[in-house]
Formats: sequence, C-alpha cells, structure tokens
Amino acid sequence: MPNSPTEILIIEDEPDLASLIADYVHASGYQSLVIANGQSALEQIQLRVPDLIVLDLMLPGLDGISLCEAVRTFSQVPIIMVTAKVEEIDRLLGLEIGADDYLCKPFSPRELMARIKVILRRVSTTAATAMPSEKQTVVHIDTAAFQVYLHQQLLELTRSEFLLLQHFIAHPGQVFSRSQLLDFVTQDNLDVTDRAIDSHVKNIRKKIAQIRPDDNPIHAIYGLGYRFDGFST
Repeated sequence: MPNSPTEILIIEDEPDLASLIADYVHASGYQSLVIANGQSALEQIQLRVPDLIVLDLMLPGLDGISLCEAVRTFSQVPIIMVTAKVEEIDRLLGLEIGADDYLCKPFSPRELMARIKVILRRVSTTAATAMPSEKQTVVHIDTAAFQVYLHQQLLELTRSEFLLLQHFIAHPGQVFSRSQLLDFVTQDNLDVTDRAIDSHVKNIRKKIAQIRPDDNPIHAIYGLGYRFDGFST
C-alpha cells in the first residue's frame, strides 16, 4: 500500500501569498490545504494533524502564537512561522512557544520550500512511529469550549483548573512555583493566595483519577512547586 501524500497546512490570510505558497508546495510534490482563520485552522488540526504547518503570525480568529501554543498541547507537528514582525522579541517568542523555524516577510517561496524539505527530512526517520500515536491522541484540548478530554472522556474542570492544566500540558517537564502558576491562572479569576494552586492541583488530580486511577502526571517538587510529566498512554 503506498504512503499517503505529504500534507502541508498553510495558515495564511493573505490570499495571494497563500496561493503562491500552495503552488510551490504542489510543484514539490506535496499536498496543500489553505486556511485563512486561526480558530478554523485549530479545529482542522484537531480533526487531522498534517505533516507540516506554515503558520502566519497575524491571523483573524486566533493569532499565530496562540494557535501554536494550542497545537503544542497535543501535537509536535513541525511548524514554520512566517510574519512581517521582525522585532527580536517576536522571533524569540515564536521559537519559545514551539515553532520549529521562523521566516520573516517578504521571503522567497524557494527558501520556504528549502526549509520545509529540511524539516521533513529531519522528521522522516521517526514519522513511521510518530504518526500512529499522533492520531491516537491521549489528551485533546478544546480551547474554545474550555474542555479537556482524556482518553476520549471529558474532564469536568472549572475555568481555573482548565487554564492550569492547559499550561502544564504545554510545558511538560518544567517546574513552576505556586506564585508563577497563580500569576497565570489569575488572569481570569479572583484567587488571591498561592495556596489556591494546591487546591486546584488537588482537584485536577482527583478528576484525572476518576478516568485513569493509576495516572498521576502532576508532581509536587519539594520547595519549588509543581511539574507536569505527561499522561500515560
């Protein structure tokens, strides 16, 4: 049985540029899908993860950075960011939130294709094993509905618990202090003490245990805070 064609998802709201990139993608023997809205693109990726994403920073619906962060909660699909914003802080932020490469507008489509091919070659040795596990996602996050599904079962989370778990999932292996987590969660609520984080973590653990009794992905690090080590498969 032949391999499925390589699919490049182009998330770009400039029609002429999107069409140009798609033409070069086709000329290189790949399939392309163009989506101009960030939220629509996220929904499409949640349905089917492509082989590589070309992602514009400035998008309607959901900006490129937020989209990249959301995708990284459930997939390591290669992402190349393209943008007209050239400030160093934007470049660093784009890479810190999980982009594999970064290209500033205006750019040569040939250079973009060269970078796409380099990245695809880099991941080709692990694609055979990575793709099946990617399709069989352990955790799915619906950012629009503030819902998390673990092994296809809904975790009944409060808004604060959702924000906290989403942040953990986006940064596996990283230790966060209670005050750091509180600063993140209190963007959207009125909790005032860092001990509120202990309560949120306790509740999240209980709700995870209702679905996966032996799964404890959030660990307390004595004197430091908490670390998320990922869900078991």
